[in-house]
Amino acid sequence: MTLDAKGWDGADFRGAKVILICGDAILVMRRDDIPTIQWPGQWDLPGGKRDGDESPARCVLRELEEETGLRLAPERLVRGEARPSVSRRGGIGWYFVAEITPAEAASVRLGDEGSELRLMPVAEFLADAQAIAGFKEILREMLD
Repeated sequence: MTLDAKGWDGADFRGAKVILICGDAILVMRRDDIPTIQWPGQWDLPGGKRDGDESPARCVLRELEEETGLRLAPERLVRGEARPSVSRRGGIGWYFVAEITPAEAASVRLGDEGSELRLMPVAEFLADAQAIAGFKEILREMLD
């Protein structure tokens, strides 16, 4: 699967997130507990805002590296979908799925954002009141 700039409307594309699967868990990041940001202190998926005219895949891979230190090849993104963004900024968000190894999961490190990275069982994320609600539905649908 080639996930590049083809097939998306760059005018509406705001950012991208990735569901990183490791066994029966996903890699999540606790957002900084700063009242002025969206979803302070909640569990988030890696990813973020688009820079310039980058494609959805380039956006999510850059954000992933900045937030966790993980460098994945674009071919590792096995599924990608454009959906209405759950962010208050609106627009279109891209959501991807990729698998990581236990060794990759063990190698993650926090970048300049967030207070914690961890592997969380999917069922725990779906039940956790501190997980961002909009991402729970996306996770359910994309992992079906």
